[in-house]
Amino acid sequence: MATVKKITKKEILNAIYEIVKDGDEVVVGDVTVTADDIRDYVDTTIAQLNAKNEKAKERAAEKRAEGDAFTEKIAAILTEDYKTGADITAELDDPEVTKAKVTARLTQLVKAGRAHKATVKTEDGRKLVAYAAGPAEDEADE
Repeated sequence: MATVKKITKKEILNAIYEIVKDGDEVVVGDVTVTADDIRDYVDTTIAQLNAKNEKAKERAAEKRAEGDAFTEKIAAILTEDYKTGADITAELDDPEVTKAKVTARLTQLVKAGRAHKATVKTEDGRKLVAYAAGPAEDEADE
């Protein structure tokens, strides 16, 4: 099965630009649209698309930086003693931080080898996943 490449807005606009290079005009209703009008529109629209893409890249970089800072905050809480995701969430003492966000960052730390996890039993007999700082001593902990 052949892969079909999706045509972007920018490619369509550039194609329109190439088509109207020769200086044609088109009458649409009461309005005459010249090739110059179309080229100006295409140039403006492409500039807007480029600006939108740059802004999206900036926002994504900010989000990554926020996430990295949050991950570092969680890494700083970890010690050699095992702590559950709920314990770490409680230590952060931030109402906007959820256990799911903490667990996601802990998973990133485990994958990066900066933390390890193990199953621990609580006093009431439940089994929970707990995390500690540093790489796993042996693969059985994973």
